[in-house]
Amino acid sequence: MKAGIVSYGAYVPRYRIKVEDIASIWGDDAESIKRGLYVFQKSLPGVDEDTVTISVEAARNALRKRGDLNPEEIGAIYVGSESHPYVVKPTATIVGEAIGADNNFTAADFEFACKAGTAAMQVCLGLVRSGLIKYGLAIGADVSQGAPGDALEYTAGAGGAAFIIGRDGIIAEIEDTYSFTSDTPDFWRREGQDYPRHGGRFTGEPAYFRHIVNAARGLMEKLGTSPEDYDYAVFHQPNGKFPVRVAKMLGFTEEQIKPGLLVPWIGNTYSGSSMLGLAAVLDESKPGDRIFMTSFGSGAGSDAFSITVTDMIKEIRRKPRVWDMIQRVKYVDYGTYTKHKKKLKV
Repeated sequence: MKAGIVSYGAYVPRYRIKVEDIASIWGDDAESIKRGLYVFQKSLPGVDEDTVTISVEAARNALRKRGDLNPEEIGAIYVGSESHPYVVKPTATIVGEAIGADNNFTAADFEFACKAGTAAMQVCLGLVRSGLIKYGLAIGADVSQGAPGDALEYTAGAGGAAFIIGRDGIIAEIEDTYSFTSDTPDFWRREGQDYPRHGGRFTGEPAYFRHIVNAARGLMEKLGTSPEDYDYAVFHQPNGKFPVRVAKMLGFTEEQIKPGLLVPWIGNTYSGSSMLGLAAVLDESKPGDRIFMTSFGSGAGSDAFSITVTDMIKEIRRKPRVWDMIQRVKYVDYGTYTKHKKKLKV
């Protein structure tokens, strides 16, 4: 049974802090960091923004793109994040109430580091294909954390994307999906800890590259496709260099990944990372285009998707576009950044 994306929406806060402003506090060489990470600035939430507000805005934007879509027909809402504001209290129920969904929907919060949102997409896809629900709403959103002075502080950004999955009015068919998962402890945060810890360089080869490569190759072997069959490719973006390198390893070109490569300007939005990249690609895609997306979540796993854009893409509003949000900027200094991120503990 065919199923896929019937609408999508995104949200990126307007606030940014430049690498230079963070580096000046810790005595680091900003130019070396920018060259090493290929990140120039990152997004951060406003004082009244969190994973809930980002999820709601992304979901509302998805509904606005399709004026004929009734939120009461959404049968499942799943929000993937590693920065849910409540330890016990779901984000997904708040989103449902805010968008006017009927009470007759199933909801849950997902956690799997930076791939929790794509896991939610897979579950919605399965429920839709089985006929249990008409539409499912999958969201990936984060206001990611980085300890003061840690390398993560240069990349941990804020933002999210929402995808409505269904069978009717498909703008982009999800042809198939494939996952590769292992117990690789490259990144973690224990209960009660404010900031995550990571395995440094260990997060590269045995974690990010191994999982993305295996998930991507597994899906292409399953479908009998190759990188040349796709117009666009999106990979998880912990920094600006990893997705470029993994694309080259798999045989994709920089031209295929450039439209969805957002991390140099907004940082790593964690669960929103690959999904925001996909939203940016859909903003400019045309009927018949094929998109390859592979997420990555520490701990560790990757979800790969093969997607084909349909004629229905011409029937939806594509504004606000992701790049429009990225270009809407208000820069802050490090003091304001610590206030917005609530880094000062009383």
